[in-house]
Amino acid sequence: MDKIACFKAYDIRGKVPSELNEDLAYNIARGFKKLTGCKTVVIGHDVRVSSEAISTALTNGFVDSGVDVIDIGLCGTEMIYFATSFLGTDGGIMITASHNPPEYNGMKFVKKDSVPISYDSGLNTIEKFILQKNFEPLSETKGEVTYLDITEDFIANLNKFYDVKKVKPLNVVVNAGNGCIGPILNRLESILPINMIKVFFEPDSSFPNGVPNPMLEESRLPTIEAVIKHKADLGVAWDGDYDRCFFFDENGNFIEGYYIVGLLAKSILKTNPGEKIIHDPRLTWNTIEVVNAANGKTVQSKSGHAFIKEKMREVNAIYGGEMSAHHYFRDNAYSDSGVIPFLLVLQLMSEENLSLSELVGQMMKNYPCSGEINSTITDPAAKIKEIEQLYKDGTIDYIDGVSIEFSDWRFNLRMSNTEPILRLNVESKFDETLMKQKTEELLSIIRK
Repeated sequence: MDKIACFKAYDIRGKVPSELNEDLAYNIARGFKKLTGCKTVVIGHDVRVSSEAISTALTNGFVDSGVDVIDIGLCGTEMIYFATSFLGTDGGIMITASHNPPEYNGMKFVKKDSVPISYDSGLNTIEKFILQKNFEPLSETKGEVTYLDITEDFIANLNKFYDVKKVKPLNVVVNAGNGCIGPILNRLESILPINMIKVFFEPDSSFPNGVPNPMLEESRLPTIEAVIKHKADLGVAWDGDYDRCFFFDENGNFIEGYYIVGLLAKSILKTNPGEKIIHDPRLTWNTIEVVNAANGKTVQSKSGHAFIKEKMREVNAIYGGEMSAHHYFRDNAYSDSGVIPFLLVLQLMSEENLSLSELVGQMMKNYPCSGEINSTITDPAAKIKEIEQLYKDGTIDYIDGVSIEFSDWRFNLRMSNTEPILRLNVESKFDETLMKQKTEELLSIIRK
């Protein structure tokens, strides 16, 4: 056996206990120690039933290896990124399966300074150590465990990104999806002048209202209904570990993450002209136009948090955004956040005295997009080759899957890292009908 099922491209994720259990968690800690030589790590966990037991096993693995553990308890993934950097630890591990079903759990890893560890940059080595039982001897001196609440430090760090005095009294639907964000929103409620209309607010490991994944259309309905019912100015929903947030305008319309990237880039460049902005290749035209108009510079990176963060560090970009609703900030240890975009959009709506639909309306008209459409097929690689041949008269780019560009429309097609799935994104210039027509055309070939 040369593979452990729950080791994925960017993190660890699997069913409990068949793919991820306490024994494996204990050995992951020992492998992490051997890989990094860490002396202190910070650990936190999401709301899942299995999270505390896995956290305890992980802690025991570190303690027996002579590593000190700082346990920050129930938190979001971005609190681990913040804590690792803020506390100056040698690494951080978040126990979460984000938006997967309740029977799943997983882990996300960073080393010193919150630099991500993905499969290619260390998880593969930890996997090898575990399979070969190749660990350092257990330490004669045990590590110590400290329990620490860093909520106030985390809240204080957010002040670097927005000015609470500029936020107006808005009515905002906030859908926590029974995940981890509720306690942080409660704390922000005491600071912000907004009125929060709370949906599915209590952390609940059974996810009684469905798994918090606002990428799924059925998961969006409660937010949409609450915005319309309460005549709210804005709706915001988070995934389970709140490293992503999703926006709904005052009419309850879901706003694609693509346009939020443009909005945030424009907002950040207002006070930071000339800075670099990272974007992924799936949808690009709106971001490039907005950034150029705001005197910024765009840099394209392969999709995925490890690639975006690496590119941000390489070029010292101030902000990076993916259409999948991951937003990264240089002053946040180059890490993604689901809270900072929420605060920035509140401030932007207040300062401009415009609704969200007004802020993004022109972008959506100029560059209509399909959103990401997944298709399960037997041979994704062969299908990509077929599509390439059919559209070879366009300009082709292979930075992530295949992107093919024409004068008035473009598309990106890429394979899933873990499943036989193709992911399609299509956009056009000023022509929604063309975008829809080309989307249907491509889907008919992909699914043939």
